[in-house]
Amino acid sequence: MSEPGHSLPRLVELMRTLLSPNGCPWDREQTLQSLRQYVIEEAHEVADAIDRGTPEMLREELGDLLLQVVFQAALTDRKGWFDIDGVVDAICDKLVRRHPWVFGDQEVSDASGAVDGWEAIKLKEKKDRGALSGVPVALPGLLRAVRIGEKASSVGYDWPDAGGPRDKIDEELKELDDASTARDQAALEHELGDLLFALATYGRKQGLDPEAALRKSLNRFSDRFRHCELAAQSEGKGLRDYSEEELDVLWEKAKAAEKRSV
Repeated sequence: MSEPGHSLPRLVELMRTLLSPNGCPWDREQTLQSLRQYVIEEAHEVADAIDRGTPEMLREELGDLLLQVVFQAALTDRKGWFDIDGVVDAICDKLVRRHPWVFGDQEVSDASGAVDGWEAIKLKEKKDRGALSGVPVALPGLLRAVRIGEKASSVGYDWPDAGGPRDKIDEELKELDDASTARDQAALEHELGDLLFALATYGRKQGLDPEAALRKSLNRFSDRFRHCELAAQSEGKGLRDYSEEELDVLWEKAKAAEKRSV
């Protein structure tokens, strides 16, 4: 039986062929910057495949994401920075270094202790950087809010429980209403951001993933909306042909159909 990972060299060699003079013209034109969008897109598609729970789809999307890693490593190799082996070696060294309770003599009792240990080692390694510096600015807003909250919490800057951010939600809602009443657009944007941050923090303190919660809510809305569109089409109409009250009826029917399908 083959060892896990034995097929990775095949992908590395295929990428080398694609970038060769006789390879693919499109691949040869790519840069790290041009590939940036694809890394983000492929990561999101992996997340979608996880949510859908389809093994075949997840396998395909993980492959697409892995391709981006190999592709970019091939480009950095050409720049003389590092190759795919440098990428693998770096993450292997990091995993060993940051798991002394596995590869050393340190002990932890649970997952929480492991996370605390990881963060403590990371903080020592990057003592010249701020606690929040490792959170990518390009992350989706809600996910970034959670990661910032986690990093701040790791150094003791956090509410003890969900009660703090829950009170903050009420406070930010009032300030949002005040900004709306004053017709102050800049203040309105400011307070909306604060409210979203408070909501993300509340979700984190409740053990929830706000990004996943919003994604599921959007999926439910999309499914219900499509149900309404199809219902209208079955009557030879478009949604604009219905009154507000009739649209409410369509929406309630879509919700009922959703419950029946669960």
